[in-house]
Amino acid sequence: MGSLDLTGRTAIVTGASRGIGLATAQALATAGANVVLTSRRQEAADAAAESITGNVHGVAAHATDEQAAQRCIDITLDLFGSVDILVNNAGTNPSYGPVIEQDHARFAKTFDVNLWAPVLWTGLVTRAWMAEHGGAVINMASIGGMVLEPNLGLYNASKAALINLTKQLAVELSPAIRVNAVAPGVVRTKLAEALWKEQERQLSSAIPLARIGEPGDVASAVAFLASDAANWVTGETFVVDGGQRLGDAELFMAGELTHGH
Repeated sequence: MGSLDLTGRTAIVTGASRGIGLATAQALATAGANVVLTSRRQEAADAAAESITGNVHGVAAHATDEQAAQRCIDITLDLFGSVDILVNNAGTNPSYGPVIEQDHARFAKTFDVNLWAPVLWTGLVTRAWMAEHGGAVINMASIGGMVLEPNLGLYNASKAALINLTKQLAVELSPAIRVNAVAPGVVRTKLAEALWKEQERQLSSAIPLARIGEPGDVASAVAFLASDAANWVTGETFVVDGGQRLGDAELFMAGELTHGH
Protein backbone atom coordinates (compact mmCIF):
# COMPACT_ATOMS: atom_id res chain seq x y z
CA MET A 1 0.00 0.00 0.00
CA GLY A 2 1.35 3.40 -0.98
CA SER A 3 2.21 5.94 1.68
CA LEU A 4 0.65 9.34 2.30
CA ASP A 5 4.02 10.58 3.57
CA LEU A 6 5.58 13.25 1.31
CA THR A 7 8.84 13.67 3.23
CA GLY A 8 11.71 14.51 0.90
CA ARG A 9 9.48 15.70 -1.93
CA THR A 10 8.95 19.21 -3.17
CA ALA A 11 5.70 20.77 -4.33
CA ILE A 12 4.79 23.96 -6.18
CA VAL A 13 1.28 25.31 -5.56
CA THR A 14 0.14 28.18 -7.78
CA GLY A 15 -2.25 30.84 -6.54
CA ALA A 16 -1.77 29.81 -2.93
CA SER A 17 -1.95 32.99 -0.88
CA ARG A 18 -5.47 32.14 0.38
CA GLY A 19 -8.37 29.72 0.14
CA ILE A 20 -7.90 26.26 -1.32
CA GLY A 21 -4.36 27.02 -2.48
CA LEU A 22 -3.21 28.06 0.99
CA ALA A 23 -4.90 25.05 2.59
CA THR A 24 -3.28 22.80 0.01
CA ALA A 25 0.16 24.22 0.71
CA GLN A 26 -0.40 23.56 4.42
CA ALA A 27 -1.64 20.01 3.79
CA LEU A 28 1.38 19.16 1.66
CA ALA A 29 3.77 20.70 4.20
CA THR A 30 2.07 18.78 7.01
CA ALA A 31 2.58 15.57 5.01
CA GLY A 32 6.30 16.37 4.95
CA ALA A 33 6.81 18.07 1.60
CA ASN A 34 8.88 21.14 0.93
CA VAL A 35 6.46 23.67 -0.57
CA VAL A 36 6.92 26.66 -2.85
CA LEU A 37 3.72 28.67 -3.16
CA THR A 38 2.99 31.48 -5.58
CA SER A 39 0.94 34.63 -5.54
CA ARG A 40 0.84 37.63 -7.85
CA ARG A 41 2.54 39.80 -5.23
CA GLN A 42 5.66 38.87 -3.27
CA GLU A 43 4.22 40.33 -0.05
CA ALA A 44 1.19 38.05 -0.30
CA ALA A 45 3.37 35.04 -1.08
CA ASP A 46 5.63 35.79 1.87
CA ALA A 47 2.70 36.26 4.26
CA ALA A 48 1.13 32.97 3.13
CA ALA A 49 4.42 31.11 3.53
CA GLU A 50 4.92 32.54 7.01
CA SER A 51 1.43 31.40 8.05
CA ILE A 52 2.23 27.75 7.28
CA THR A 53 3.98 25.33 9.57
CA GLY A 54 6.71 23.55 7.63
CA ASN A 55 9.40 24.16 5.05
CA VAL A 56 7.63 26.70 2.84
CA HIS A 57 8.83 29.46 0.53
CA GLY A 58 6.81 32.13 -1.29
CA VAL A 59 7.49 33.35 -4.82
CA ALA A 60 5.77 36.12 -6.80
CA ALA A 61 4.54 34.66 -10.09
CA HIS A 62 1.41 35.42 -12.06
CA ALA A 63 0.08 32.10 -13.31
CA THR A 64 0.18 33.08 -16.99
CA ASP A 65 3.62 34.73 -16.97
CA GLU A 66 6.05 32.25 -18.54
CA GLN A 67 9.18 34.02 -17.33
CA ALA A 68 7.86 34.22 -13.78
CA ALA A 69 6.85 30.55 -13.91
CA GLN A 70 10.30 29.50 -15.10
CA ARG A 71 11.90 31.66 -12.41
CA CYS A 72 9.72 30.00 -9.77
CA ILE A 73 10.75 26.54 -10.95
CA ASP A 74 14.43 27.56 -11.00
CA ILE A 75 14.15 28.91 -7.45
CA THR A 76 12.46 25.69 -6.35
CA LEU A 77 15.22 23.55 -7.84
CA ASP A 78 17.90 25.78 -6.28
CA LEU A 79 16.25 25.62 -2.84
CA PHE A 80 15.16 22.00 -2.70
CA GLY A 81 16.70 20.12 -5.62
CA SER A 82 13.48 18.71 -7.13
CA VAL A 83 9.93 19.48 -8.26
CA ASP A 84 8.00 16.31 -7.53
CA ILE A 85 4.48 17.75 -7.23
CA LEU A 86 2.74 20.53 -9.13
CA VAL A 87 -0.66 21.82 -8.06
CA ASN A 88 -2.21 24.04 -10.73
CA ASN A 89 -4.52 25.83 -8.34
CA ALA A 90 -4.60 29.41 -9.66
CA GLY A 91 -8.01 30.26 -11.06
CA THR A 92 -10.23 33.20 -11.89
CA ASN A 93 -13.78 34.08 -12.86
CA PRO A 94 -14.15 37.62 -14.19
CA SER A 95 -17.35 36.77 -16.09
CA TYR A 96 -20.94 36.42 -14.93
CA GLY A 97 -24.05 36.13 -17.06
CA PRO A 98 -25.02 34.47 -20.35
CA VAL A 99 -22.06 33.28 -22.41
CA ILE A 100 -22.87 35.37 -25.47
CA GLU A 101 -22.88 38.53 -23.36
CA GLN A 102 -19.23 38.07 -22.33
CA ASP A 103 -16.59 40.08 -24.14
CA HIS A 104 -13.29 38.77 -25.46
CA ALA A 105 -11.29 40.24 -22.58
CA ARG A 106 -13.25 38.21 -20.02
CA PHE A 107 -13.09 35.11 -22.21
CA ALA A 108 -9.32 35.45 -22.67
CA LYS A 109 -8.61 36.05 -18.98
CA THR A 110 -10.78 33.10 -17.91
CA PHE A 111 -9.18 30.63 -20.30
CA ASP A 112 -5.65 32.01 -19.91
CA VAL A 113 -5.66 31.52 -16.14
CA ASN A 114 -7.87 28.43 -15.87
CA LEU A 115 -6.57 26.47 -18.86
CA TRP A 116 -3.41 27.91 -20.38
CA ALA A 117 -1.62 28.31 -17.03
CA PRO A 118 -1.89 24.57 -16.21
CA VAL A 119 -0.52 23.77 -19.68
CA LEU A 120 2.32 26.25 -19.20
CA TRP A 121 3.38 25.13 -15.71
CA THR A 122 3.01 21.43 -16.47
CA GLY A 123 5.19 21.79 -19.54
CA LEU A 124 7.86 23.70 -17.66
CA VAL A 125 8.07 21.29 -14.72
CA THR A 126 8.06 18.33 -17.10
CA ARG A 127 11.06 19.66 -19.00
CA ALA A 128 12.85 20.86 -15.87
CA TRP A 129 12.46 17.73 -13.71
CA MET A 130 9.52 15.38 -14.00
CA ALA A 131 10.16 13.85 -17.43
CA GLU A 132 13.38 12.33 -16.10
CA HIS A 133 12.49 11.81 -12.43
CA GLY A 134 8.71 11.36 -12.40
CA GLY A 135 6.10 13.31 -10.49
CA ALA A 136 2.47 14.14 -9.88
CA VAL A 137 0.40 17.00 -11.29
CA ILE A 138 -2.96 17.96 -9.78
CA ASN A 139 -5.24 20.44 -11.57
CA MET A 140 -7.94 22.36 -9.71
CA ALA A 141 -11.14 21.83 -11.67
CA SER A 142 -14.73 22.28 -10.42
CA ILE A 143 -18.00 20.40 -10.42
CA GLY A 144 -19.09 23.31 -12.58
CA GLY A 145 -17.13 21.63 -15.36
CA MET A 146 -19.55 18.69 -15.16
CA VAL A 147 -22.91 20.49 -15.03
CA LEU A 148 -24.84 23.37 -16.58
CA GLU A 149 -25.55 26.46 -14.48
CA PRO A 150 -26.98 29.88 -15.22
CA ASN A 151 -24.52 32.77 -15.47
CA LEU A 152 -21.38 30.67 -14.97
CA GLY A 153 -21.14 29.19 -18.45
CA LEU A 154 -17.77 30.64 -19.40
CA TYR A 155 -16.07 29.66 -16.15
CA ASN A 156 -17.62 26.19 -16.27
CA ALA A 157 -16.53 25.73 -19.88
CA SER A 158 -12.95 26.47 -18.85
CA LYS A 159 -13.18 23.87 -16.08
CA ALA A 160 -14.76 21.30 -18.41
CA ALA A 161 -11.83 21.87 -20.73
CA LEU A 162 -9.42 21.44 -17.82
CA ILE A 163 -10.99 18.08 -16.96
CA ASN A 164 -10.48 16.95 -20.55
CA LEU A 165 -6.95 18.37 -20.57
CA THR A 166 -6.17 16.38 -17.42
CA LYS A 167 -6.98 13.16 -19.26
CA GLN A 168 -4.97 14.20 -22.31
CA LEU A 169 -1.90 15.09 -20.25
CA ALA A 170 -2.23 11.89 -18.22
CA VAL A 171 -1.79 9.88 -21.41
CA GLU A 172 0.86 12.10 -22.99
CA LEU A 173 3.03 12.21 -19.87
CA SER A 174 2.63 8.60 -18.79
CA PRO A 175 4.16 6.58 -17.28
CA ALA A 176 6.58 8.99 -15.59
CA ILE A 177 4.04 11.60 -14.53
CA ARG A 178 0.59 11.10 -13.04
CA VAL A 179 -1.93 13.84 -13.86
CA ASN A 180 -5.22 14.14 -11.99
CA ALA A 181 -7.76 16.81 -11.11
CA VAL A 182 -9.87 17.71 -8.11
CA ALA A 183 -13.37 19.08 -8.68
CA PRO A 184 -14.69 20.92 -5.61
CA GLY A 185 -18.29 21.87 -5.03
CA VAL A 186 -19.13 25.13 -3.26
CA VAL A 187 -16.27 25.90 -0.86
CA ARG A 188 -15.89 28.73 1.63
CA THR A 189 -13.48 30.84 -0.43
CA LYS A 190 -13.41 34.42 -1.66
CA LEU A 191 -13.66 33.27 -5.29
CA ALA A 192 -16.90 31.39 -4.55
CA GLU A 193 -18.29 33.93 -2.08
CA ALA A 194 -21.17 34.98 -4.34
CA LEU A 195 -22.38 31.37 -4.40
CA TRP A 196 -22.65 30.90 -0.63
CA LYS A 197 -22.43 34.10 1.40
CA GLU A 198 -26.10 35.09 1.31
CA GLN A 199 -27.54 31.57 1.18
CA GLU A 200 -25.24 29.26 3.12
CA ARG A 201 -28.00 27.73 5.26
CA GLN A 202 -30.25 27.04 2.28
CA LEU A 203 -27.39 25.64 0.23
CA SER A 204 -26.13 23.45 3.08
CA SER A 205 -29.57 21.92 3.62
CA ALA A 206 -29.60 20.76 0.00
CA ILE A 207 -26.20 19.05 0.24
CA PRO A 208 -26.28 15.43 1.50
CA LEU A 209 -23.43 16.07 3.96
CA ALA A 210 -25.30 19.18 5.15
CA ARG A 211 -22.59 21.83 4.79
CA ILE A 212 -20.59 23.70 2.20
CA GLY A 213 -16.96 22.74 1.82
CA GLU A 214 -13.96 24.12 3.66
CA PRO A 215 -10.61 24.64 1.91
CA GLY A 216 -9.11 21.83 3.97
CA ASP A 217 -11.61 19.34 2.54
CA VAL A 218 -10.19 19.92 -0.93
CA ALA A 219 -6.60 20.13 0.27
CA SER A 220 -6.83 16.62 1.72
CA ALA A 221 -7.85 15.24 -1.66
CA VAL A 222 -4.93 17.00 -3.33
CA ALA A 223 -2.48 15.59 -0.78
CA PHE A 224 -3.81 12.09 -1.44
CA LEU A 225 -3.44 12.41 -5.21
CA ALA A 226 0.10 13.78 -4.77
CA SER A 227 1.16 10.80 -2.66
CA ASP A 228 2.15 7.20 -3.33
CA ALA A 229 -1.23 6.16 -1.95
CA ALA A 230 -2.54 7.22 -5.38
CA ASN A 231 0.31 5.75 -7.40
CA TRP A 232 -2.04 3.79 -9.68
CA VAL A 233 -4.38 6.72 -10.32
CA THR A 234 -4.02 8.99 -13.35
CA GLY A 235 -6.33 10.89 -15.65
CA GLU A 236 -9.08 11.01 -13.02
CA THR A 237 -11.14 13.86 -11.60
CA PHE A 238 -11.77 13.50 -7.87
CA VAL A 239 -15.09 15.14 -6.95
CA VAL A 240 -15.12 16.71 -3.48
CA ASP A 241 -18.55 18.25 -3.02
CA GLY A 242 -20.28 16.74 0.00
CA GLY A 243 -22.61 14.93 -2.36
CA GLN A 244 -23.83 18.15 -4.00
CA ARG A 245 -23.94 16.61 -7.48
CA LEU A 246 -26.27 13.88 -6.23
CA GLY A 247 -29.08 16.40 -6.01
CA ASP A 248 -31.06 18.24 -3.34
CA ALA A 249 -31.00 16.02 -0.25
CA GLU A 250 -34.14 17.57 1.28
CA LEU A 251 -36.18 17.07 -1.89
CA PHE A 252 -34.91 13.51 -2.18
CA MET A 253 -35.91 12.64 1.37
CA ALA A 254 -39.32 14.23 0.75
CA GLY A 255 -39.80 11.95 -2.23
CA GLU A 256 -39.73 14.83 -4.72
CA LEU A 257 -36.39 13.98 -6.34
CA THR A 258 -35.91 10.70 -8.15
CA HIS A 259 -33.18 11.20 -10.73
CA GLY A 260 -30.47 13.16 -8.91
CA HIS A 261 -31.24 16.37 -10.81
